Amino acid sequence: MSGKNKFGFAPVEPTAPVKRRTREPGPMGAAVRDVAENLQEATEAKIEQRRRNAEDAKTFRQAQEEGRVLYQIPLAEIFTDDLPRDRLALEEVAQSDEMEELKSSIRERGQREPVEVYVGPNGRYQLKKGWRRFTALSQLFAETRDEQFSAITARIESGNEDRISRYVDMVEENVVREDLSFAEMAQVAITAAQDESVSEVDAAELVSHLYSALHKTKRSYIKSFVFLLSALGDSLQWPKAISRNLGVDAARALQSPEQAESLRERLAGCASAEAQNDVLRHFIDGSQKSGGKAQPRSEPKQKFEFFVGETKVTARHGEVRLVSEVDFATLPKKQLEEAVRAFEEALKGGPRIR
Repeated sequence: MSGKNKFGFAPVEPTAPVKRRTREPGPMGAAVRDVAENLQEATEAKIEQRRRNAEDAKTFRQAQEEGRVLYQIPLAEIFTDDLPRDRLALEEVAQSDEMEELKSSIRERGQREPVEVYVGPNGRYQLKKGWRRFTALSQLFAETRDEQFSAITARIESGNEDRISRYVDMVEENVVREDLSFAEMAQVAITAAQDESVSEVDAAELVSHLYSALHKTKRSYIKSFVFLLSALGDSLQWPKAISRNLGVDAARALQSPEQAESLRERLAGCASAEAQNDVLRHFIDGSQKSGGKAQPRSEPKQKFEFFVGETKVTARHGEVRLVSEVDFATLPKKQLEEAVRAFEEALKGGPRIR
């Protein structure tokens, strides 16, 4: 059989191995390939950068919500008229040697610790913590007009804290540093009780809330000063000068409105802190000698509590407090007046317990 096909050609016998042609890219192909590889790398880098940016943004938002971000706020944009300060005699503190030392430190090393502010009801920044730093920077700017003292490093309160929490935050750092006198701590409780935005109206009860981190014995001392300052008012011209023992003993010896009135008259004539404290010591000595020594009490105000139905009644000298699920604010005024008159008539007609 012939090996030729119908066209008369026989298969070609290879005499050598077939060499395959290699294809090397030309200049244009190499450039295109490089661009493609670079584009792939750039795309991956952009994806990674976007991922990091998203994580950073999330971390920053969380830090903002937790109040961990620091801002430079011009002093002129911060006010101190919404939250009463936790110090007595602010002008005296502002002119003290300690204030000059703080100013010197800020002048040499800058502000080391941030203050804390919150947005007040009128939309303005209100100072919550750091009155001494704020005052020192304000004085430095007024004295030098140097722009480095025109702004303050601050945290901005996160969320909407309730009023009492702001009082707690205000006193917290000073209490920890033992920088407040018992009279100042008591005055904070008295001021907070008078604040319409605070639900608790009993200053002694507020002591436990404001100073919950302190030992109960120390809270008892503060309550004694609450009682003393409430009873004697402005007649105590130098309350910070009253030592712990003197204040507690005077509160224990003060047993009646008549005593308080007499003591206020004597204190009004004092010309110095020493004279004021001498009057308090004489009052304590006179009370003990006359047999009017008061029983030691852990709380300045004696009280007792009981229930009438579902209404809780708290009674103390000059005060009766009712706590009930009834919304008294929605009751007609006439109905409340009749209830109070009936209450007064029942007290007049019943036996008086002494």
